[in-house]
Amino acid sequence: MKYTFSLIILISFCLTVSCKQVNTKKEVIPVINKPEDLRKWILDETMKDYDRNTFGYDLKFIRQRKTPLLLHDEKFKSLVLISPEYQGRVITSTADGLQGYSFGWVNYDLIGSGTFKDHMNAFGGEDRVWLGPEGGQFSLFFKPKSTFEYDHWQVPGGFDTQTFDIVSVSDLEASFFKRLDLTNYAGNKLDIVLSRQIKLLSPAAFLYNHGVTYSEKIKSVGFESNNVIRNNGAEEWNQQTGMPSIWILGMFRPSPTATVVIPYKSGPETSMGSLITDDYFGKVSPDRLKIDPKVFYFKADGHQRSKIGVNTFRAKPICGSYDEERQVLTIIEFTMPNAPADYVNSQWKIQDKPFAGDVVNAYNDGPLENGTQLGPFYEIESSSPAAHLKQGETITHTHRTLHFMGDENELNTIAIKLLGVSLQEIKDAFK
Repeated sequence: MKYTFSLIILISFCLTVSCKQVNTKKEVIPVINKPEDLRKWILDETMKDYDRNTFGYDLKFIRQRKTPLLLHDEKFKSLVLISPEYQGRVITSTADGLQGYSFGWVNYDLIGSGTFKDHMNAFGGEDRVWLGPEGGQFSLFFKPKSTFEYDHWQVPGGFDTQTFDIVSVSDLEASFFKRLDLTNYAGNKLDIVLSRQIKLLSPAAFLYNHGVTYSEKIKSVGFESNNVIRNNGAEEWNQQTGMPSIWILGMFRPSPTATVVIPYKSGPETSMGSLITDDYFGKVSPDRLKIDPKVFYFKADGHQRSKIGVNTFRAKPICGSYDEERQVLTIIEFTMPNAPADYVNSQWKIQDKPFAGDVVNAYNDGPLENGTQLGPFYEIESSSPAAHLKQGETITHTHRTLHFMGDENELNTIAIKLLGVSLQEIKDAFK
C-alpha cells in the first residue's frame, strides 16, 4: 500500500485498530489496513514503558519529539525506524519487535535538548547520507581559503539539520527528496538534487543470494538505502571543478567485544596503493588495528578516536562487525564498480591526489582533545565513486545493513561465507 506525504498526519490522530492472537503467549500482530491504523498502533504502543536499549524505547523517544516512519514485516518483528526531520535517516532497527534489541546508536542527550550544535549534529542513526569530500581542495565542509582545522569544519545544513521532503511511504519503503545548493572549497557552486529510498529487506533472501540457507535459530532484520544525486546546474562536475560523492554512514552501539571486519584484496603497493589508510586522526596503534592476510580487524569499543579506510583497488563490496557480548553479527554490503574508479579524498589537507580516496571506512569514536566526546559509537561507512556528471546526469549508490543474532554456529556460517573469517578468528583478533 502506498500513500504520499499529504497523508502523513500527526501520530496523535486516533482511529481504532484491531489485533489478533497468534500464539499461546498472547503475542498480538496489528491488523493494518490503512496509514491511520499504523499511526494509531504506534501511538498506543509508545504510551507504554520500555527498557533502555530496546526498539520500543527508541520508538517512543522519537515519537515524543519527531514524526516516526516505521517499516515492518508482517509479524512486526523486523522493524526499521526512519525520521524525515533527521534527513531521512534510519534511526535504528530491530530483529525482535518492540521489546527487541535496538541496533542503532541514538544520541538521546542531543535529540532531547531540541537544539543544534556547532560543526556537526551527531544525532545517531544506522544509515544517514552525507556528500563528500570532507577535506581537500574540493571539500564541502570547509569554506574557501579557510584552514583545515576543527574550528572551521562545518557539516552543510542541508544534510545535517534540515528536514527531507517525504515522497512516498509504505510498509516496506520510504522515499525522500532534498535540494542542495553547496559551494566547495575551490569556490565552485554545486546545484544538487538528492533523493533516497529506504527499503526493508528479506535477510533470508539476502543470505540465499550469497549461498547460505537461513536458519530459524537466528533473528534478523535488514534494510537498504538507494541514494541518487543529480547535477541540477549548468556546469559539469569534473576533476577541475570538483566532483561530489554519495557518502553513507551508520552509527552503532560500541562494546568492549565489538570488532569491525573489512575484507580486502591483497597485492603489491606499487600497483594497488597503500594497504590501508590508518592515519586520519593519527596512526592507529597495533592494539586497535590488526592486519590479517584476508581482512582488517578494527576495535569498535568507543574508547579511542580513530579511523581506517580502504581504496578502490583493494576494497570489496562487503564488510561487517561482530559483538561477542551481544552475539550480534552485522553485515554491510554496498555497490561499487567492477573496475577501479575515482573516489574523493576526504583527508583534511590540500591533496596531491584528490580523487584517490577510500571506498569503505570504519570509525571508532573516542574523547576529543578537549575531553568531550560525540558518542561513544562506532561507524561503518561506504561511498560512491566521484560523480563526474554533466547537467541532468545522475549517480546512484546503494548501502545495505543486515543484523543477525542468536545461535553462534549459525552466525559462524554466515561470517565465514560473507566475511571470509570465522567468529572465533574475530573474537581472537585482540586477545
